[in-house]
Amino acid sequence: MRTALYHHTPLGMLVIEEDGAGICRLSREAAVSVRPDVFIGATPLLDAAARQLDEYFAGKRKTFDLPLSLEGTPFQKSVWRALSDIPYGETRAYVDIAEAIGKPKACRAVGMANHANPVMIVVPCHRVVGKDGSLTGYGGGLPMKQFLLDLERKGKR
Repeated sequence: MRTALYHHTPLGMLVIEEDGAGICRLSREAAVSVRPDVFIGATPLLDAAARQLDEYFAGKRKTFDLPLSLEGTPFQKSVWRALSDIPYGETRAYVDIAEAIGKPKACRAVGMANHANPVMIVVPCHRVVGKDGSLTGYGGGLPMKQFLLDLERKGKR
């Protein structure tokens, strides 16, 4: 059984989910309330995640300290670990992530794993850009990606 919490942020309403082992999803999807496997309510872990998100958006938090429970393939999990190593306020290209996980020709697969990241912001997939530094696809949309990158650049100064 999963438990979810709706949380207001500068990006609008986010839904934080946990499965008893850790945070397993962070999304903008409002359809969680109609899923029979999700209970809507608060838990100490969901409250901690909401507090850490608030601190992040206020520029007071650079990293998240939350247990995660991520479902994915071994390849996806290796990409998500590499994403977590990108420092606050910095970006990396898909090729950089592919090289970091020892699969230098897997740029496209890295992009797909990046897109499948279930905990946006916490695992900072928004910090991945095109090789030329341009913004590329983002599940939350390019305006959200730009907002997050601008927030971090401002907080890094």
